[in-house]
Amino acid sequence: MIEARYHDSVNVLQALSASGTAAPFDRAEWYALLADTGLTPLIAIASDADKTAALALTQDAGRITPLRNWYSFTWRELAPPGAAGDRLLLAIACQLKQRGWRVTLEPVPGEDGSAERLARAFRAAGWQVMVEPCDTNHILPVKGRSFAEYWETRPGPLRTTLKRKAKRVEVEVLTHFDAAVWADYEAIYAASWKPAEDQPAMLRAFAEAEGMAGRLRLGVARADGLAVAAQCWTVENGVAYIHKLAHLESHKPLSAGTTLTAALFQHVIDIDKVRLVDFGTGDQSYKADWMDEVRPRFRIDCLDPAHLRSWPALAKRLLRRG
Repeated sequence: MIEARYHDSVNVLQALSASGTAAPFDRAEWYALLADTGLTPLIAIASDADKTAALALTQDAGRITPLRNWYSFTWRELAPPGAAGDRLLLAIACQLKQRGWRVTLEPVPGEDGSAERLARAFRAAGWQVMVEPCDTNHILPVKGRSFAEYWETRPGPLRTTLKRKAKRVEVEVLTHFDAAVWADYEAIYAASWKPAEDQPAMLRAFAEAEGMAGRLRLGVARADGLAVAAQCWTVENGVAYIHKLAHLESHKPLSAGTTLTAALFQHVIDIDKVRLVDFGTGDQSYKADWMDEVRPRFRIDCLDPAHLRSWPALAKRLLRRG
């Protein structure tokens, strides 16, 4: 007998997102940080005997979307593998019709089967489902290489830049949180070309927690004592995640960002021995210089045909297909 229910607290995810999960964005602690930013959780859970599955969601006027923000590389289901998990996800998809008329899930990975699995569950529950790419994810499979071996495969201009500019800055890679270095990062980011941080307090809290857990890799590059570039990475389950990077435009000729990125790559490859480096979402051209492969991220848009509010969107879909 499958029981489906809802919670407004992310604490119920603790048992489903213990250490060993695929990414930092699957843990209950991550969802707690999101809730602290003001997002209201809608945690949909289904249980059967000793098996439990959940979708961490939020809701607004009948529109249901993932509990996430722009710091999340991915969003996926929290469910046991195999047929047991599939049945639980189906129960959640059926139950969600009582909470909303549209469920839009993104950015869902495809390489682990999440996109196909979720789409299948919602189709089986009677939703009209459309799956389409919504973003890209640049990655580097290390394939057992040392940093020196990896570096030999990089584009010539990138290697030349590092050779010419590396000695112009001093770099430091920390494996713990440092308040002064984080202040340097925030100052650099505020002065950079990048848009203002959406939730800077959340990002700092995440970095502090990752530092306490030994997963943080915090890099800073200095020129004549001035911090001119900073980056925030984490390492977990053999994967290095590049979360944030910024440099001062006023010191762009130093190429401090390139030098610092190379130092962090060397650290995670030669010291942490990661099998993969993940550059998050976005198709910025510079990422191709560092990474070897690109993976899609998917949007799974589910409409309830029994709900009148779905009909205009369903008509648009039919026109697009036509």
